[in-house]
Amino acid sequence: MPISIPLVLHAVLDDYALPWGGDHGVAHWARVYENGLRLAEETGAIVEVVRLFAVLHDCRRINEHTDPEHGPRAAEFARTLRGRLFDLPDHEFCLLHRACAGHTHERTHLDVTIRTCWDADRLDLGRVGITPHPKYLCTDVARRPATIKWADGRASFGVVPEIVWDEWGIDLGTGEADAIERPEGGAECPSK
Repeated sequence: MPISIPLVLHAVLDDYALPWGGDHGVAHWARVYENGLRLAEETGAIVEVVRLFAVLHDCRRINEHTDPEHGPRAAEFARTLRGRLFDLPDHEFCLLHRACAGHTHERTHLDVTIRTCWDADRLDLGRVGITPHPKYLCTDVARRPATIKWADGRASFGVVPEIVWDEWGIDLGTGEADAIERPEGGAECPSK
């Protein structure tokens, strides 16, 4: 089953606890998405994992400030979507699960896809007034001054990538999303 990010997003937004336009909301996810795709061109990360991480990693936050368990909650939420809204081979799903679960408290990882996910997120710290520092990034491409400058500039100015409306069908001005038909039921994914 091909991965439809808008379909996944609509499931996320059905009961997202925070404002869609908040620090950890849709524009952040879109910048992480674009950061991740840019990094993956050089790192060789698994793009489908990077795409899903971008829209899922903060989807279960319950506040904008301190919420140390939001990553593990996002990882478990991803498990509920697997087989219904997206499908990944077991190995790739394990990477997604680990990337979501560990993105706030783990420094680095041996797997390049997980490192790419975490760097994509960390490069967007400018949205909360923190310039990413190379020593906290995991990949060579993310550590480059030009990469940091590009990503931090977008984050600092709160750029809302065009994909939010054009591809995802989300209007942050109204807080509405285009209606997308959602499949009912679906098989549960295996526990890992």
